[in-house]
Amino acid sequence: MTNTEPTGGQTDKTTGWRGSREVWLAAAKQAFVETGLDAVKIQPLASQLALSRTSFYWFFKDRQALLEALLEDWEAKNTGAFIAACTAYAQTITEAVLNLIVVFHDSDVFEPQLDFAVRGWAHQSDTVMARVNSADEVRLAAIGAMFGRFGYAPHDADVRARTVYLTQIGYISMQVREDPSTRMARVPGYVQTFSGQTPSEHELARFHARLNFDHTMLAAT
Repeated sequence: MTNTEPTGGQTDKTTGWRGSREVWLAAAKQAFVETGLDAVKIQPLASQLALSRTSFYWFFKDRQALLEALLEDWEAKNTGAFIAACTAYAQTITEAVLNLIVVFHDSDVFEPQLDFAVRGWAHQSDTVMARVNSADEVRLAAIGAMFGRFGYAPHDADVRARTVYLTQIGYISMQVREDPSTRMARVPGYVQTFSGQTPSEHELARFHARLNFDHTMLAAT
């Protein structure tokens, strides 16, 4: 089955285009993050996309299948971001911690609002709570393994992993808002707290470059 998006802004009412699985899922995620779980319903999404309700069923069996796809997308992207960062090449533990901190600053890699929304959903569903708890354990294990790779003893690695992770979850849960310069100015201190070591100027410069941050802005903080 092949679905091709029409040109010229035509909708399925005039061309028979049904959208795509990705289009429906993106709309569902946006509604979920911005409004909540009750907004993820087939007819409102169809109206938003200017598609027919029946188009939805080409890609998902029912609303429950769409909700399952949302959870799978969250696990793949957000938990996947932690695993990728923790296993990325690094010569020092400070470089490794900076690799992980990139995740906290780049919404293209990790979506904090999606994490916040899923955690809210978990309070309504034991099944989703189990998924969240499992994801937390996977993320903590990845961070702990990162510290272990650089010679930290298991207990020390576990405590440091929890310090890193629970700090970030605190940012998400409290919906903390900081201007970029203020948050960036705190990064060396966070690296020192998390690892017990100070990042080099070269490591910080590469970190800033990855996030397209002008480090000269730090002079004003």
